[in-house]
Amino acid sequence: MLVLALDTATPTLVVGVARWAPGGPAEVLAERAVAAANRHAELLTPAVRAALGDAGHSIGELDAVVTGLGPGPFTGLRVGVVTAAALADARGLPAVGVCSLDAIGSGARTVVTDARRKELYWASYAADGSRAAGPAVDRPGDVPRGLPLVGDAAVGAERLGARVTAGEVTTAGLLRAAAPQLADPWSAGPLEPLYLRRPDAVPPTARKAVSRP
Repeated sequence: MLVLALDTATPTLVVGVARWAPGGPAEVLAERAVAAANRHAELLTPAVRAALGDAGHSIGELDAVVTGLGPGPFTGLRVGVVTAAALADARGLPAVGVCSLDAIGSGARTVVTDARRKELYWASYAADGSRAAGPAVDRPGDVPRGLPLVGDAAVGAERLGARVTAGEVTTAGLLRAAAPQLADPWSAGPLEPLYLRRPDAVPPTARKAVSRP
């Protein structure tokens, strides 16, 4: 199965092409990791084209699409999820969504990434890689301790006051997290982004009174 994997939940946009078969690790054929900051919409499509070109395959050869569902900032995360859904719909492919934190690191760990507002996104994992808690967004003091910390090393260390091993979303991590669904991809549920909190911009709930002179 030829799979396109992508993630826009963090400032580093990740796109990869891999071969996947049940019972074994994915064979990553190409991967592009691009420092996107707030430019996910501008950079995602060129990164998809570049990864497919590096892998020597065309979009018409894909069998499935895997995308990270976050948690992450509203705008960047929406770009990846909408692109994955649109591509899958246009090509008649199954689309599989996974928690982006599941694709960072391996083994027993707590994954932390920047949630802004002096908060962190986090999730904890057992030794077999299964998620034991989270995903959640909390103040640093509410993030569980006791397991190795992995993820955004600079932000995590600054806010937690502890060593955080650098780790990012990878194509291999996305496919590892998606493996149970890839075994029967058409049974995967709809792509529902993990925003975890409301966007900053919200429509007004009532008209403001205007005073007349």
